[in-house]
Amino acid sequence: MEKCDQIERSLIKKYRKPLWRPFIKAIQEYDLIQNGDKIAVCISGGKDSMLLAKLMQELQRHGPLRFELVFLAMNPGYSEQNQQQILDNAALMDIPLTVFESAIFDVVENVDSSPCYLCARMRRGNLYQKAQEIGCNKIALGHHFDDVIETILMNMFYGGTIETMMPKLHSRNFEGMELIRPLYHVKEADIIAWKDYHQLTFLQCACRFTEMYENQPSDLGGFKRKEVKALIGQLRETSPLIDANIFQSVQSVNLEKIISYRDGEGRHHFLEKCADGAERPQPDMVE
Repeated sequence: MEKCDQIERSLIKKYRKPLWRPFIKAIQEYDLIQNGDKIAVCISGGKDSMLLAKLMQELQRHGPLRFELVFLAMNPGYSEQNQQQILDNAALMDIPLTVFESAIFDVVENVDSSPCYLCARMRRGNLYQKAQEIGCNKIALGHHFDDVIETILMNMFYGGTIETMMPKLHSRNFEGMELIRPLYHVKEADIIAWKDYHQLTFLQCACRFTEMYENQPSDLGGFKRKEVKALIGQLRETSPLIDANIFQSVQSVNLEKIISYRDGEGRHHFLEKCADGAERPQPDMVE
């Protein structure tokens, strides 16, 4: 338990500013947790979900809110070695896992188009279902700040939309269930620094499909995120504010300067405001 104690203390002391404070900021800013919640913290075995588990555990022990936690780990078809590593890390970090089985990897292996997207969707559906079965009203995922800004650019470059990964969502398919992302403001570099400081080893992506194509060039959708991550890294070298500016772009949307947008009522075009004799907007330009 000495190692576990060191890990827990570091979250409140050494890594209080880069990890604990952004974690608390997201919970407060986006109203992610309420008294009486029963939250399934979803454990993939990677650094992000394991850090999330410890932060949630510390908040439950020492925070003002009263809520329940279940640490939910799905085995979608991991090798025995990878599955054992998840169990060993959970034991080391005093995280009591509830493990359930699925056959997602077997399904995804036979898919040629966007296997990573399909895998993510199937994982989430299975996690929602299991969490609901055991009485949870929320699932917590380990997506961090870098995931958010990468998603913004991926949607622009490859989806032709301006959208982001939201800090919380109400499930459309599982009534009463909500998804929350408490690491929304935590940067990946700080998670890596915490991991390396404690000499912890976590899973990367243990998908058999990824292992098969790890060293081969591919234009499959799941590998586009790596390209975008590399691009942001290059831009960061010339502008340290690039991360903040990408994030700020989806918080400062000016609908007066958008050609069209969608909401719950449908699509709206800027020319709608010019109908019925309304004054047409003047372009921002200097003659």
